[in-house]
Amino acid sequence: MKQSLQLRTSQHLALTPQLQQSIRLLQLSTLELHQELEQLLTDNPLLERLDDPLDHSVRLLADGAISQSSAPAEAAPEGPPGQQQDAAAPAEAEPYEGGEGDGAPEGEMDWGDAGRGKTPDDEDARPQLEAHHCTLREHLMEQMRVTVLEMRDRALVEIIIDALDENGYLEEPLEEIFARLPEELEIAPEELHTALTLLQSFDPVGVGARNASECLALQIKRMPHVPLVTRRMALTIVEQHLAWFAQRDFNKLKKALQCDDEDLREAQAVIRQCNPHPGAAFASDVSDYVVPDVIVKKARNGWQVSLNNDVMPRLRVNAMYANLLKQGKGEGAMGAQLQEAKWLIKNMRQRFDTILRVAEAIVERQKNFFSHGAVAMRPLVLREIADTLGLHESTISRVTTQKYMLTPHGMFELKYFFGSHVATEAGGEASSTAIRALIVQLTGAEDPKNPLSDSKIADMLGEQGMVIARRTVAKYREALKIPPVSLRKSL
Repeated sequence: MKQSLQLRTSQHLALTPQLQQSIRLLQLSTLELHQELEQLLTDNPLLERLDDPLDHSVRLLADGAISQSSAPAEAAPEGPPGQQQDAAAPAEAEPYEGGEGDGAPEGEMDWGDAGRGKTPDDEDARPQLEAHHCTLREHLMEQMRVTVLEMRDRALVEIIIDALDENGYLEEPLEEIFARLPEELEIAPEELHTALTLLQSFDPVGVGARNASECLALQIKRMPHVPLVTRRMALTIVEQHLAWFAQRDFNKLKKALQCDDEDLREAQAVIRQCNPHPGAAFASDVSDYVVPDVIVKKARNGWQVSLNNDVMPRLRVNAMYANLLKQGKGEGAMGAQLQEAKWLIKNMRQRFDTILRVAEAIVERQKNFFSHGAVAMRPLVLREIADTLGLHESTISRVTTQKYMLTPHGMFELKYFFGSHVATEAGGEASSTAIRALIVQLTGAEDPKNPLSDSKIADMLGEQGMVIARRTVAKYREALKIPPVSLRKSL
């Protein structure tokens, strides 16, 4: 084959570094975005963040003196995307000088916006420290120091305390604990049983139980003002028929206990007062807070969508380094960092602008949801929003992932407003979200003595024109964490 050279022209899409950064910033959540931004601020000295959380704060220096940090007075860009000044033209950095009525008055310390206008003697003006969290082990050890005097008994009780799980249960058998003890201590198995009995007398009631039956029984025995007959019946249920009680098989319970509905109802009320997880109150669970990216409010001319300014970082190019580059005094690497800083500011602006456009398009199509709730949700797919805004479906998917909207009905992820559809008898479509809301309404208004089955719910939805199968109702019910009909039945 003869070799030859040919010249051809073609078009192809190349992912430039700027485009790659834009895509990456778009798919990040608010928390991930700020973490990424902190790293970029560390790597690029030409980039400045104007909404530093330490601005206008009080810092304690090493010598004990108090230093108040300040922010540049002319550093704030204007408002939402599309209204900021061009980041390529750096503003002059000036030290912050509080004028009349600005900043903390003379002789007072400024602890931030929450403490402005308050004296140091004001309780709210001081930073509040988080109280020490008492664990279950610490709570039990404190009771042991007060009630148990013998050091040998204390050591045995402490061994059992260390074997408890986070719910306060002793899952490891006493025989295994006894087998781990050194033989030279000459500890008898009866001593471990005595130590467990002593631990089970501690607060919270039910701690040290080896199973759910024993945990409930310990609590029922220490309940005050419970009639003796009702107490005995409740103990019999939790000790012998707990499985029937959990399955709400009341017919078998009445036959085994030889009682009527009223007696069983009283015993049931006693059992429901118990806590099956006595140690859960001491768990150190940290609450996760979601900050909305967009906020929807009712206005005179409809629903108004706005970006949450608290999650929008305010960036600019450092004025001093930019002036050095203009005068030709900067190094070659600083020119690249200047360009990177401009790209980041532009991509950050584009990110929030895209989020706002997508949110406005969602609100426009889901007006009935904001006016009437989830039952009025209409079917919506990513392609519909993409075609409206002239964007790709993958871009809409990135925008709606881990981005949240604050509405009068609560906080929702943007993906919540998208859902599949179910055909109606009239030839229309109903959103799966609206059907879930209807299932919640139907089960919430049902008769507890005769709850609705999945087939009955499907028939009731069919009467409203929604063609839906029983297995689909069961799938939606399980997704909503609604128990089956047998577990929703009550006396």
